[in-house]
Amino acid sequence: MHVSVLDVASSQVLYSQNADIPTTPASTTKILTAVTALAARGPAYRLATRVVAGEKPGEVVIIGGGDPTLSVDAKALFPGAARLDLLAAQVKKAMGDTPITRVTVDVSLFKGPETALGWSSDDVSPAGQVGKIQALMTNAGRIKPVHNESGGDPRFSDPGLSAGKAFAKQLGATSAKVAKGKAPAAGAASAPASAAAGVTPGQELGKVESPPLVQILDWMLQQSDNTIAETMARQVAVASGAEASFDGASEAMIAKLKELGLPGDEADLYDGSGLSRHDGISPTLLVQTLALAAGGTKPELSAMFNGLPVAGWSGTLRTRFVTPSPNQAAQGVVRAKTGTLSGVNTLAGVLITKDGRVLAFAIMASATSDASSAKSALDKVAAKLVACGCS
Repeated sequence: MHVSVLDVASSQVLYSQNADIPTTPASTTKILTAVTALAARGPAYRLATRVVAGEKPGEVVIIGGGDPTLSVDAKALFPGAARLDLLAAQVKKAMGDTPITRVTVDVSLFKGPETALGWSSDDVSPAGQVGKIQALMTNAGRIKPVHNESGGDPRFSDPGLSAGKAFAKQLGATSAKVAKGKAPAAGAASAPASAAAGVTPGQELGKVESPPLVQILDWMLQQSDNTIAETMARQVAVASGAEASFDGASEAMIAKLKELGLPGDEADLYDGSGLSRHDGISPTLLVQTLALAAGGTKPELSAMFNGLPVAGWSGTLRTRFVTPSPNQAAQGVVRAKTGTLSGVNTLAGVLITKDGRVLAFAIMASATSDASSAKSALDKVAAKLVACGCS
């Protein structure tokens, strides 16, 4: 067991056990992803999906900007998502009488492997917990805009190409003329959307933007969406000028943690979601990150707390802390990120004690044989902290 409990106001460590030793974090990794993304981009940042004119007559190029929430049409999984049908309307208007005969898909923003070292093959199966990580996708790579809490959401084998084909359909072009490639460099300033003809290669024809970053992170934390987590980790890399790959994102996240004055050396990251069994994070790093976000000195980071699940109320904690038991006293009082892998159960977040103190905590258990019993034990510790008079 690895545990740390910290009083946010005084920065006093109230309890620690193996607290500075990194251990498998599972999805509590997403706390670091959320904080570093907010620090790197800010809560109001929006991700753009752009279309430019291609090199050939009638060719348009859709450029993935790393927005995992992009929707095909009004049947969106994510509230306020940017839509391909609205983007297509802009492009058709800009192209005027020129028929659109070819769609090129540019996913070059993201580099390297599309799955991380340490991911189980079951996690990335067509109905697993995560999709292949590309810079263009719809509904976080899902074939249908449906979220199942336990997984089982079928995913596209090639999210970018599938999004390109959906876009081509909106444009009235054939899917046979959809292929991956690179957008040409802009040859002229963007023309107004009313331009009827004479577009030049690289000229912007349309753009749609995601909801604010804070809303995307809310969904990531509430529903523990692994694909969103990976795209958000890459935004940390892009913002710093690093390669937008698993390695580049991991290095950029650790660098951002250190920049914030946190013990980034106590993290060994292979992804941004926590699916990798090679990940290691210490309880100390988690609680100090939570305390920094809760402390008020970095208001842009406090936005993450809207997304943390509430005990017995929302997200991945909706069904926990609800049965009549001592644990029920923590219902509505604990905000925390859960983490579950086979043999690993973690819980990290903030709570308010009965005497009004705000505590940050991280409880991380490995080699657990029964997930249900392990979760109940973690909840019991959190509930006891709520009931504590810690003065």
